[in-house]
Amino acid sequence: MSTPFPFTAVVGQDDLRLALLLNAVSPAVGGVLVRGEKGTAKSTAVRALSALMPEVDVVAGCRFSCAPAAPDPACPDGPHEVGAGVQRPARMVELPVGASEDRLVGALDIERALAEGVKAFEPGLLADAHRGILYVDEVNLLHDHLVDLLLDAAAMGASYVEREGVSVRHAARFLLVGTMNPEEGELRPQLLDRFGLTVEVAASREPDQRVEVVRRRLAYDDDPDGFAGRWADEETSVRARIVAARKLLPSVVLGDGPLRQIAATCAAFEVDGMRADIVMARTATTLAAWAGRTEVIAEDVRQAALLALPHRRRRNPFDAPGLDEDKLDETLEEFGGGDGSNGSGGSDDSGDSGDEDPDPDGPDGGGGQPPQEGPDGGNDDGSGESSGEVPAQGEPSESGQAPSPGAGEQAPVRAAEPFRTKVLSVPGLGEGAAGRRSRARTEHGRTTGARRPQGALTKLHLAATVQAAAPHQRARGRSGPGLVVRRDDLRQATREGREGNLVLFVVDASGSMAARQRMSAVKGAVLSLLLDAYQRRDKVGLVTFRGSTGEVALPPTSSVDAAAVRLESLPTGGRTPLAAGLLRAHDVLRVERLRDPARRALMVVVTDGRATGGPEPVNLAGRAARLFAADGVASVVVDCESGPVRLGLAGQLAGELGGTAVTLDELRADSIAGLVRDVQGNSRRAA
Repeated sequence: MSTPFPFTAVVGQDDLRLALLLNAVSPAVGGVLVRGEKGTAKSTAVRALSALMPEVDVVAGCRFSCAPAAPDPACPDGPHEVGAGVQRPARMVELPVGASEDRLVGALDIERALAEGVKAFEPGLLADAHRGILYVDEVNLLHDHLVDLLLDAAAMGASYVEREGVSVRHAARFLLVGTMNPEEGELRPQLLDRFGLTVEVAASREPDQRVEVVRRRLAYDDDPDGFAGRWADEETSVRARIVAARKLLPSVVLGDGPLRQIAATCAAFEVDGMRADIVMARTATTLAAWAGRTEVIAEDVRQAALLALPHRRRRNPFDAPGLDEDKLDETLEEFGGGDGSNGSGGSDDSGDSGDEDPDPDGPDGGGGQPPQEGPDGGNDDGSGESSGEVPAQGEPSESGQAPSPGAGEQAPVRAAEPFRTKVLSVPGLGEGAAGRRSRARTEHGRTTGARRPQGALTKLHLAATVQAAAPHQRARGRSGPGLVVRRDDLRQATREGREGNLVLFVVDASGSMAARQRMSAVKGAVLSLLLDAYQRRDKVGLVTFRGSTGEVALPPTSSVDAAAVRLESLPTGGRTPLAAGLLRAHDVLRVERLRDPARRALMVVVTDGRATGGPEPVNLAGRAARLFAADGVASVVVDCESGPVRLGLAGQLAGELGGTAVTLDELRADSIAGLVRDVQGNSRRAA
């Protein structure tokens, strides 16, 4: 086993290290989600934490790590008698992104069930992680149903398994840590809320600090054991501090004053529900214990807010996480009644009660940062400045501004308020990545039948397997309770669920769209579809056309946020090269089909259907559109034509594409045009 990089040797990243250490002291804080660009020591810091965790006492031979002093009465390996156990290091269990549901929660031991005729439970990763760390790298890429199971277990402290005749409940209390790169896509807001703390990490821009990072990494790679030995004293010191903070934690007092500040802060930032208040209270209490104090002070509340609130104040998925620190300080000052005092707030204390007294808590400063040598480079350079507010709704940007340089180009307009859209789905049954848009054969979902396995068996259909083996028992000489099963008897369960698609937006940004002041509404519609794609776990791409060419504004990506940013800055003006836009989209889909052949595409063309510029622009557009029909690409045209006289050009384009057309009004989920509209593929293909 390789020597891990020492936790105390990580350069900078104070917020990350503090958040991890607070959870090591009190897993009740609720875990940590670490967001940041690649190469910022996210995984290194998490893996290094396991070496600092105190050893745990377990019942000898218990697969579920029961504590010998208080064994779980419902333990599947129990009952256990109270008594002495054995000590072992706290485990760090990694959950791979591609893990199956059975691997996570456990399942029936099929081998024993078939060979011995008994029901036996085979524990999963949740059982292995009990009283340790469960780490999910790239948690934003984890399938939704696995994330739901994972976070339910983290919230309840137990895992419940009900499947294939097995009913098991076992304790599953662990420190949950997830890391992610936002460029690869976001977590759903309700899942973000289930992580206690969130930390944004970025590489330092200080040359001296970057030099130190490189120096330490090279030294570690050359001699891991020797490097770890040089940091052994610091590691021992932090490990002892964790143990001391755990012992002190039950004695920490959260007074009425700090509690009132916590409630006021959560209310001021308009976070949903009460989880934020509870997490902040637990975090502030743990900060005090980490600093060696038995009383929570205002600076603990402030630090707790910076760790627990940024990801909870997002009003929609495209808001950047962050916290306005000036507003936070104003709220804490307004509702502070002095450190640890009762700040009743309802009486006559008009705020002039001498609570100007700053709280520089000596060496512990602000709840106690983890020990670190060298400067920190201050991570949040102005991240609090970006309030993440949604731009003004439905208004064009500065209508009085002169057009930008270029023929007929106009300044970008802001998107109108997004709305809930109809479900646009690809017809047929796919086999792509799990998601929430179109019907597909998936590893998870409702069982629809059984078939012979093609390759490795992943989901056994028990009833079908037994049925296939049963007629041959006498011929195979069966004697005893077991069932004689051969490879040919095994049956794979076929399941139907939903898949995510590639939603490619082809947006008309020509002058005909801008002249009627429609671009704000058009951007609002595309933004609404992007929100829908975000919720359905799709990949998205953005192609625009104006002037004389079509261009790829955003190659296919899982980061819907990036598409929203590109859309917001999209300029308009010039002619309408519809054919060029369609041909560029065709190239994008062709390349993506080679990269990910299982993911089906849905093309959304947003245009009024006009085609201008060049020789025979209408005929060229028709020929380009028929390429998609020939390839069987599902498509929908969002008709942006307005005014009393309509030419119906978007409808004609939809016919050439072999798809369907909807107006902006019909795109709304609450319109009377219908509840769900499947995108119709080429009628010849359907026939």
